[in-house]
Amino acid sequence: MNKINTVDEYFHYADDNWKPILLRLREIINETGLEETFKWKGPVYTHNGKNVVGLGAFKSFVSIWFFQGVFLRDEHNKLVNAQEGVTKGLRQWRFDSENKIDEKLVKSYIEEAIANQEKGLAITPSLKKKMEMPDELNHALNRNPEAKSAYSKLSPAKQREYKEYIAEAKREETKQNRIEKIMPMICAGYGLNDKYK
Repeated sequence: MNKINTVDEYFHYADDNWKPILLRLREIINETGLEETFKWKGPVYTHNGKNVVGLGAFKSFVSIWFFQGVFLRDEHNKLVNAQEGVTKGLRQWRFDSENKIDEKLVKSYIEEAIANQEKGLAITPSLKKKMEMPDELNHALNRNPEAKSAYSKLSPAKQREYKEYIAEAKREETKQNRIEKIMPMICAGYGLNDKYK
């Protein structure tokens, strides 16, 4: 897994299967006047400093993320909520082939998203209650100074992902198996879901 620090590196290291779709969508988005930035290990496009859309490649598709997509009319039924019950404002439009990209339609969705941002339409995320460290994860980190140090350098969101991953396991055996799986990821400085981003 390459450490990616810029938008250009993101596109350079993109999977060859998805690169043509990503580059075509980038070209379309850049024609809308949005500012191209790099956040959360990927391209994010802003207007007046506010996030409007982002691009991401996943295992079976590329998506445009609309940060306040819940406010889009979506008359063509292109948008999905990637995490029903979790994501409130985000919506994504998925592409698995470059020939499915309708430039005019993509631009119309982006232009509506820009207009909504200018109107101030926004759902702000509610703050999550602080999550306690599961005992099993705490013990494992205390036994491994390298992992403990690396864990302390992770963002609070990534720390929370690991805590939830261990806490949601019902059986002790499952918790231990998960801890064995995540320790190398923590030591490498990765978040639980970084490979999907």
